[in-house]
Amino acid sequence: MLVKAERLNLNLNLDQNSTTGALGAKRLLDTPFSVTVVNQDEIAKRQATTLGQIFINDPSVYAAEPSASTNWWGTQIRGIGVQNHYVDGVPMLMEWGGQFPLEAVESVQALKGLGGFMYGFGSPGGIISYQTKRPTDDLLLATTVGYRNDSVFSGALDVGGRLNGPDSLGYRLNAAVENGDAYNGSGIDRKMVSLAVDQPIGDSLTWHAEVIHEDSTLKHEPLYFYWDSYEGDHLPDPTYQYENFRVGNSFYKSKTLHATTGLKWRISDTWSADLTLGSSRREHYSHKMFADLLDEAGDYNGYVYDFGAVLRSSVAQLVVSGNATTGPIEHDLVFGFSQQRTWDQWSNAFYYSNDFDGNLYQRQTFLSAHTPNYGLAPVSADLRQKAVFASDTLHFGEHWQAILGARQVDYEQRDLDGDPDVDSRYTTSVVTPTAALIYKPVDEVSLYGSYVESLEPGSRVGTDASPPYANAGEILDPTVSKQYEIGAKYQTGRIGLTAAAFRVERAAQVDQLRDGLRYLTQDGMTLYKGFEITSSVGITDNLDLGLGGLWLDASLEDLSPDNAALQGNRPAGASRRQLLANFEYRPAAVNGLSLHGNVRYSGDAYYEDQNRVLIPGHTVAGLGFQYNLTLAGRGATLTGNINNLFNRKYWNLNTMGEEINGSLDLRINW
Repeated sequence: MLVKAERLNLNLNLDQNSTTGALGAKRLLDTPFSVTVVNQDEIAKRQATTLGQIFINDPSVYAAEPSASTNWWGTQIRGIGVQNHYVDGVPMLMEWGGQFPLEAVESVQALKGLGGFMYGFGSPGGIISYQTKRPTDDLLLATTVGYRNDSVFSGALDVGGRLNGPDSLGYRLNAAVENGDAYNGSGIDRKMVSLAVDQPIGDSLTWHAEVIHEDSTLKHEPLYFYWDSYEGDHLPDPTYQYENFRVGNSFYKSKTLHATTGLKWRISDTWSADLTLGSSRREHYSHKMFADLLDEAGDYNGYVYDFGAVLRSSVAQLVVSGNATTGPIEHDLVFGFSQQRTWDQWSNAFYYSNDFDGNLYQRQTFLSAHTPNYGLAPVSADLRQKAVFASDTLHFGEHWQAILGARQVDYEQRDLDGDPDVDSRYTTSVVTPTAALIYKPVDEVSLYGSYVESLEPGSRVGTDASPPYANAGEILDPTVSKQYEIGAKYQTGRIGLTAAAFRVERAAQVDQLRDGLRYLTQDGMTLYKGFEITSSVGITDNLDLGLGGLWLDASLEDLSPDNAALQGNRPAGASRRQLLANFEYRPAAVNGLSLHGNVRYSGDAYYEDQNRVLIPGHTVAGLGFQYNLTLAGRGATLTGNINNLFNRKYWNLNTMGEEINGSLDLRINW
């Protein structure tokens, strides 16, 4: 009997490689951490525009913000907010204020848990890493035109190739425009362009460079809600009458510029070196509207929030990797040095004022008369780190592997408060280790245990909280987090499975009242314990099914007597359960057609650490198709999707839910 085990188009593919910072490039199956990679084909098939849509089939990654809204603080991994975003290895400050332009992206990776050893300082939730598109060896010319309701039209161009044969200059150009009003009334006006080039230099050296620019304005989007002043036993009934909580002349504008260059040197058949230089710049111009919800009747106090900001990052990194043998032990070695800097400027004037009021069930007619002042103050915070790192993956025969690694970081945090004469410094030197053991009874299975530490930079206390923090703008001290994880991975042609149990210990940030004033302080520990599982099975040659779940037990622990009332509470925003199912069906009767769908349950979550306001859980479903066809002798792909298929009305943590909406696009390969 012949058993077929060919690779199917599964949502979960552990045979692909991923690059996880200081660990280098490894097959996902052999990585002792939980990692999800979503490639460009999958992004295009689901017509994803947000991280929540990209990782819809990963229960551990959750983004509350709906599409066509400013991603304010939206993405979580294992219940922890993500503040670590990288583009081609360069840090990008993207934890609030928008999305990265996906037209330029080849894949998006989520590393779940602490990334301190792999990437340096960062919050313990995880790492979101974008890999941008690279030059193609074959000539590529493709155009895409698209539509989203109510009236958003888009166009995109994708061009690649080499100027004169395999050893000549390679290029990849992407450009896109998007304009119109979305399902929720938000006005989208977005333009982006990206260019990637590479040039072989002899047989062993390649130079490369990439640049991406995006100019995006989102106008009159629905309000972002706070619940601190809410009084009531139940939340107001959700409504999709978005015009009742939009302000006609509000906007949020951002400009993104990202650039990298470097050299890749193949030293020998077993050793290589990679030098990367990069920088990113993100400008923010806010005339965005917020509101305090007050009661079950839907009354709210509205706020105008005007500010400007420029956030910058730069990096220089050298990585050398290769293989060596000592007796019976084989080594995969990675050594490196990196230097990073992140600094920001904020506007001279912040305007956060209760200029209007309203009700969820009555038309909002307010127009803001305030003129924003976007003039920038001097640099207010400057974070620098120099690091050396090394890792060794030891192969003890066919079945056992061990990973040992460490990153030594010299860290400096300057808090200038916008005043060049006020320089409050925090400096430290730390070593963040990692250790892992992998057992492979057969090549298709990995059983692992891992430990990693991470130093998290001090976060800035927000200026838009309601009621406001008395220490708004202050940068809190860095903290150390720890993660323990055991897991299993299995991959054959028809089955992909990954499961992990984890424990994350993180310093807690809690509200504290002093003399009637509200302060954000560090106190105690936030403990996240949980189990996650994701699977994808090829039932037949034409049908794939997937299931996934996250079960999370998160709590505030070891608090001081001043905050004893919060002991054991669930941390804000942490849902106990995320459950999902998905399918893809390729009917044999219609060549080139595939149907896909998913359903996802997101459990309830408390708005604040006091566990006073509970945001109910909700279930949403999506359905889509993709059809490969020929038009006038040219290959083409028609794609369509419907989000929130059954138009379920629900609350997100800070926003109204996403009404049923659809999209359609046509890509033609010329």
